[in-house]
Amino acid sequence: MSPHRPRRRLLLAGAALPVAGPALGQPAAPAWPARPLRMIVGFAPGGPTDIVARVIAQRLSEQIGQTVLIDNKPGAGGNLAADLGAKAAPDGHTLFYNTSAITIAPALYGKVPYDTLKDFVPVSTTATNAMIVMVHPSVPARTIQEFVAHAKANPGKLNYGSSGTGTITHLATAALASALGLQMTHVPYKGSAPSLVDTAAGVVQLMTDTVNSALPYLKDGRLRALAVTMPKRLAVLPDVPTLSETVMVGMEMSAWQGVVVPAGTPQPIVTRLNTELRRVLAHEETRQKLIAQGTEILGSTPEEYAAYLRSELARWSKVVAETGAKAE
Repeated sequence: MSPHRPRRRLLLAGAALPVAGPALGQPAAPAWPARPLRMIVGFAPGGPTDIVARVIAQRLSEQIGQTVLIDNKPGAGGNLAADLGAKAAPDGHTLFYNTSAITIAPALYGKVPYDTLKDFVPVSTTATNAMIVMVHPSVPARTIQEFVAHAKANPGKLNYGSSGTGTITHLATAALASALGLQMTHVPYKGSAPSLVDTAAGVVQLMTDTVNSALPYLKDGRLRALAVTMPKRLAVLPDVPTLSETVMVGMEMSAWQGVVVPAGTPQPIVTRLNTELRRVLAHEETRQKLIAQGTEILGSTPEEYAAYLRSELARWSKVVAETGAKAE
């Protein structure tokens, strides 16, 4: 079920890209960047997407000599930000820092105000984060097996939070509940940060979220980790087992991210953006910042990212159908 395996086929960040000069008689590439860039993020500040986007934006600013401003637009599971990104001027000065939500939402909502393949030009994948299944300490379960037993003994009495309807944090828990026959109520938030706050306060009992945003809550005991959604245990949480080795063989899911621009953006700008982003992902200090958060660094050509988006649209359509997940 994970995008992890297909991503292995994407080029690693920092791989060389051929850059050809303009042929004689061809018009010069448009000036870019001519002013500060706007990077739209579909979730609240402090969440896993925002955390990675800010690290990337900072380094990109240094490379291109223009400020890259983060514009947080949470709401509708990332659809609000996607709509704004799709309708922005196609001049390379507005970037949409997207997540897997743009491949999940079309299946979940049935109709969204953008077309993932037609309204965007893929630039590059950027990163992915392993996910952690966590509970509030008041939940009488110290292992994922104990939680499954507790949930089955209390059908309909437990709530789980997410960063929004149609996000990976929603579908990951929905898929787990569907496979194990658990009856829980979904409570969507406008981003991981507010959902984590409410889970830590006991307003909801469970959340599946990325390791980079969850670690502070796990380290100080506000939340208890039960399992990770990757095929192997994480170096930052070596004592936390995987779902696959405990209750759900083959369960594998992570939250991937990337950058797209509005359709119609000139190809020379897309090529330049791809080159700059992959330079960002290859920068040693930036890499260390991301790795310290438990983030896996990606990077791809625009063509590879386009193919990956197509495959993810098909995959999530199947997952939504199998889980019966619906947009609340």
